[in-house]
Amino acid sequence: MPIRDLLLPEFDREMAGARKTLERVPEEKFAWKPHEKSGTMGWLAGHIADIPQWAVLAVRQDSFDMSPGGAQHEPSPVPGSRAELLEKFDNNVAAARAAIAEVEDQALSQNWSLLANGQPILTMPRLAVLRNFVLNHLIHHRAQLGVYLRLNDIPVPALYGPSADETGM
Repeated sequence: MPIRDLLLPEFDREMAGARKTLERVPEEKFAWKPHEKSGTMGWLAGHIADIPQWAVLAVRQDSFDMSPGGAQHEPSPVPGSRAELLEKFDNNVAAARAAIAEVEDQALSQNWSLLANGQPILTMPRLAVLRNFVLNHLIHHRAQLGVYLRLNDIPVPALYGPSADETGM
């Protein structure tokens, strides 16, 4: 069985959980943050919406330069609405899923590099990039967003089992 066929069900589950979480982010809380060193809820939700596009980069390119020619990396703008946030996420998930669905095992074992001004920051097999910098990274930030929701008394969705907010606990 190709590795992609083992990876796609996990990808689908994690993306569905991320979407459930993003659906709960209220626009009026986009500017909220729990601490001065923290990102805003809108930034965090937008970051989660961006993460799936990294799968496309990892599968279809040999590397990605965050600051080509020394240019400062510009993060994506915060979405202007929940609808914009979800549309961006859905589009990125569809593109990522299509890229993963077509990748061959041999390509997954080949190295991919993240660069800054042409210099490697990290190099690892594409499969490791998909697991670490797409799935695990998304899971990490989705959990952060769950804390943001909890701190604002917004029901946290059930992801791997029941949620206190969805079981009446």
